Amino acid sequence: MCLICDRIEMIRNGTNPYFVRELETGYVVIGDNQHFYGYSLFLYKHHGQIRELFELDREEKMKFLKEMSLVAEATSKAFGAEKMNYELLGMGDAHLHWHLYPRRKGDIENYGNNGVGPVWCYPFEKIYSDDNRPSSEELEAMKAKLSAELDKLI
Repeated sequence: MCLICDRIEMIRNGTNPYFVRELETGYVVIGDNQHFYGYSLFLYKHHGQIRELFELDREEKMKFLKEMSLVAEATSKAFGAEKMNYELLGMGDAHLHWHLYPRRKGDIENYGNNGVGPVWCYPFEKIYSDDNRPSSEELEAMKAKLSAELDKLI
C-alpha cells in the first residue's frame, strides 16, 4: 500500500489527525510540516491503476481539478497567501495528490534566486524538520480555519 493510501485508510478509520474534509473526489488534509504555513494537500480518493491526471475520464478529471481549485482558494484565504504554489508530482507516491503551498515573500530565505523561487529551492531538511510540525492545538486551529473557508466556497 502506498503512503497516500495509508493516510486515506487513517481518515476512513478516524485516526488521521490532519484530516479536514471529504469532498466528492478527494480528501483535504493539513500537511504534516508547516514551514510554508498553511501547506495543505488534496488526496484523490482512488488509486488502483490511476497514476496520471490524464488517465482520469473527462468528468472525473474536471471534478477533481475543480475541487482542488476550491481547496487552493480556501487555503489561500485561510492562511493569508500572497501566492499559491501547486504541485502534482508522484515519483515518490504515484497516488494522485496535490500539494498546495501558501507562499509569502521571504519564506525561502535567500535560497533560490536571491530568495525567489519554487518551494523546492528551500532545503528539504528545513522544510521537513520536526520543528515545523504544528502542536495539536495549532493543528486544530488550522483545520478550523481551512474548514471555515471551505464552508464559504462549497
